[in-house]
Amino acid sequence: MDLLERIQQLGDIHGIDFIGVAGIAAFKKEIESTGGLIASDFSRALSIGIVLPKSIIKLLEDRNTYENTLQYETHAYTVINTRLDSFASIVSSVIQKNGHRVMPVPAAERIDSDRICASISHKITARLAGFGWIGKNCLLINPTHGPGIRWTTVLTDAPLAENQTIMESRCGTCNQCVKACPVQAIKGRNFFEHESRSLRLDVSKCEKYFEELKGADRLAVCGMCVYACPYGG
Repeated sequence: MDLLERIQQLGDIHGIDFIGVAGIAAFKKEIESTGGLIASDFSRALSIGIVLPKSIIKLLEDRNTYENTLQYETHAYTVINTRLDSFASIVSSVIQKNGHRVMPVPAAERIDSDRICASISHKITARLAGFGWIGKNCLLINPTHGPGIRWTTVLTDAPLAENQTIMESRCGTCNQCVKACPVQAIKGRNFFEHESRSLRLDVSKCEKYFEELKGADRLAVCGMCVYACPYGG
């Protein structure tokens, strides 16, 4: 059993739905433009994903009900992120014991509040691992589960076989996420490599909306661009 097979076996034990390898060396400029610098020291990234329960996503149909948003916040973020971080830590130990460098990246991380970004975009690594495309909502869209997947990333120099096929966008003329966004943050533009996220999404509008929700003594939960996507529905 090779190292990747061992990791995938561990994934089955821990209820992980997606594990793939992304070659990131050729995309370092794009990665740095949407994140930090630590990824530049690594040539590959393990993309790890857990599918959200569809019943949890369906609760977003009525976000004005506290019970619904509490369930979504708990099970679409808190619980899933903890599971992803725990598994990333386990995988990192396994890879390091096999003599390779490794860097787990938190599932929910922010290193820059101006750019609103993490060390590396988990969505970008999932795309490079072959699990889907970046949608107009700037989320990773999987053909089966749509944007209803939470991701994390483990950076490494381990000689793991990299994915060679990147999916083309299937968003086409669909604008359901654009219409569903309560603050018109999504601009309806398809993803293009090396193009700034700001051309597709005004993330500051999302941030302002979350602050308004908190100010109204509500949970900072939206997710309408997840709920509205026809993929995974």
